[in-house]
Amino acid sequence: MKKIIPVAALAIALAAGAGVYLNTGVSAAPASTFVLLDGSKKTTDDLKGKVTLVNFWATSCVTCVGEMPKVIATYDKYKAQGYDTLAVAMSYDPPSYVVNFAETRKLPFKVAIDNTGAVAKAWGDVALTPTTYIVNKRGEIVKRYVGEPDFAELHKLIEKLLAEA
Repeated sequence: MKKIIPVAALAIALAAGAGVYLNTGVSAAPASTFVLLDGSKKTTDDLKGKVTLVNFWATSCVTCVGEMPKVIATYDKYKAQGYDTLAVAMSYDPPSYVVNFAETRKLPFKVAIDNTGAVAKAWGDVALTPTTYIVNKRGEIVKRYVGEPDFAELHKLIEKLLAEA
């Protein structure tokens, strides 16, 4: 018999800052266009060839702000090995706040603003932040976290995916 986690328990775990791994199986990352802070665009196809962490976040999300130094450290640790990070700010996040956050924290990776909410919708109706996806070199989602990931476990997964042909 499968055990079902009540929504309230999930909400309490997230409020406590506990990362919850949700098994999505391996599936192709949804076709999306990300509008970056500099006005340029990146598509899901651009993710292929690298292991990419796609992080849906908001400047008003305490857990998101708290995990950002670990997201930066992870990027710095693996970027030379074919790893990338794309931070996607939620549609309700004022663009000026996102720009200010990215500049003052010196975010070293690409930051997109999901003005319309279309990207969050395409990626599984993302509503809770942070929601983080790990995409392999073939452009497939291999893992999704709601809440802050266990970064030691995340690093092991990244290393495994980087080692794949």
